[in-house]
Amino acid sequence: MSNALAISAVSAVLQYWLTQVFGNSPALSSVIVSAKAPDILQTEIQAAGPQMRMNVFLHQVTHNAAWRNAELPSLAADGSTQLSSPPLALDLHYLMTAYGTEDWEAEALLGYAVLMLHDNPVLARADIATALQNLPPAQSLSTALTTTGLADQIEMIKVTPEILGREEMAWIWSALKADYRPSYAFLVSLVIIKSPAMTLSALPVLQRHISAQPGLGTGLPTLTAVIPPNGQPAAQLGDTVTVSGAALANPSTVLLTNARLGISQTLPAAAGSSEASIQFTVPNPALPPPQPDPADLPAGMYSLSATFSVAGQPTVSNSVPMSISATIDASWAPGTLTHGSKVTVSVPCVPYLRPGQGVSLLIGGQQAPADPFTTPTRSPSFTFATLQSTDGAAVPVRLRVDGVDSPILDLTSATASFTGPVVTVA
Repeated sequence: MSNALAISAVSAVLQYWLTQVFGNSPALSSVIVSAKAPDILQTEIQAAGPQMRMNVFLHQVTHNAAWRNAELPSLAADGSTQLSSPPLALDLHYLMTAYGTEDWEAEALLGYAVLMLHDNPVLARADIATALQNLPPAQSLSTALTTTGLADQIEMIKVTPEILGREEMAWIWSALKADYRPSYAFLVSLVIIKSPAMTLSALPVLQRHISAQPGLGTGLPTLTAVIPPNGQPAAQLGDTVTVSGAALANPSTVLLTNARLGISQTLPAAAGSSEASIQFTVPNPALPPPQPDPADLPAGMYSLSATFSVAGQPTVSNSVPMSISATIDASWAPGTLTHGSKVTVSVPCVPYLRPGQGVSLLIGGQQAPADPFTTPTRSPSFTFATLQSTDGAAVPVRLRVDGVDSPILDLTSATASFTGPVVTVA
């Protein structure tokens, strides 16, 4: 594979061999071969006076379609861990232009140059190495280009003609803001650049343990659903949660992960688990304020997985979603609030709310976001731009954190009933 200087190396190789072609022709030995933008070259020619010039200009770089998706995925399932460094495969589009001052000079230059490309549709590895070893030492990149690896990349460098219509040619020269000269367009394919970025490689396998399980099932632990107690849609701190599935005997730990908040906590599985379910308890530590770095699990959405021992080897199950809700403290009982503009309401709650979480308070159907806070808090305040009267009716109050609402219903009986805090807005 080549490094990032491979594109420059291709231009240098073309420039070197064109120089050799003209140097071997007595009539054209004074030709100067360059690799510059035509507008810059035109300015140089006007300043230097009449001279024969051949210029190779890279006017476009495109991805090679055949190689672009040839590699395996380069990132792990987390979307950030670099597993491999896929190559960057590029096609280079060149414009070769002849500059002459006498009759037939430009045509002669172009004839020699096109014939050289025609006779060498594939740039041999030895020719590339020779060109890079003999670049003019005065050029700042001459030494660096010898280490590009261009001659050793897996694909050979191929040169093919490229047809540009009159409109495309006119557009290119108009964009260059230079006078048109006889030109020949060609394609160099392909340059494969390998990134030096650090990657993660798997460790070698020391032992292989393969076993067959009878039946139609996989025999591997499989989680299907998280079941909070009392029929609630979300668990609360201190709840014993049941996880259903198959082949769940002998669990060791449960892992809760909240990628957005950067939280990953391992909890012990409770005793008495069965093939069809496991249980664990959501910790509820006593954390009086203030807590600059609280240890309780914040409310929000989690990914839950469990670790088991299968055939003597630790095995991690699949992941299922789980939500933890905030709870409004039972001591909060304002009874009646006054309607109006810019009404501020403070609510005590657990767990601690972290800065950056989406927190809002819902009084009936009226919702207000939390006032900004920069440290973890258990007493957020909310300012309602306009808090409207509930016409004497008591309405439930919910605390919504990262899309998960605090519980307000008793779902243990056939008929649901409100159990959460209620207020009246008068």
